[in-house]
Amino acid sequence: MMTRFRGVRSLLHAIGDGRIGMDWINRYIDQPLLNGAAGLLRSWHIRTRQPPELLEPTWNLVVLSFLLIVSGQAMAGKPFALSVVALIMLALPSARKLLSAVKAGGSAYGAREYKSLRARAVAKREAEWSVRIIVLFASACLPFIARIDDPVGAYFLLGASIWFVLTGPLKAYLDAAEPPEPNEGDRTYSGAFHFG
Repeated sequence: MMTRFRGVRSLLHAIGDGRIGMDWINRYIDQPLLNGAAGLLRSWHIRTRQPPELLEPTWNLVVLSFLLIVSGQAMAGKPFALSVVALIMLALPSARKLLSAVKAGGSAYGAREYKSLRARAVAKREAEWSVRIIVLFASACLPFIARIDDPVGAYFLLGASIWFVLTGPLKAYLDAAEPPEPNEGDRTYSGAFHFG
């Protein structure tokens, strides 16, 4: 009778030790999201002919612009001015990165940049696995646990939650995703956006 449950007991011990849980998270959550981020980088590079590292700051500015429009509809006076200042402060690093790409020529993405991005992505993929999962879990839980009675504070917290949910996990996965190959010399497709 005890031999019949030996397989179940070893399965429960494996779950308790974390061997099955980590493998399941890696196989069904982390790896598909990394593959999706790699596909997103590839699509960005093919459509815009821009370096893949410009996708994240561009997306950040799009999200912040959306939040600026929404805050203009929901707030007025000093709270609106404060939200504008906060959104501008959040936008400065992304704007600076895009402006430096414009000054550097914008579309210079070759074999050297590919190798550098790939080495950085491999290092982040291996070293920051738990950070990606924590950011993903926090972004899934944050909108549900963030509650404030003050209406202005609630708007600020809601905006911060939306910003984090839309940018935090994307940045973590784009940094660790496999970058697209540069396709040097291929000028048959002209991109829709040019920063340089």
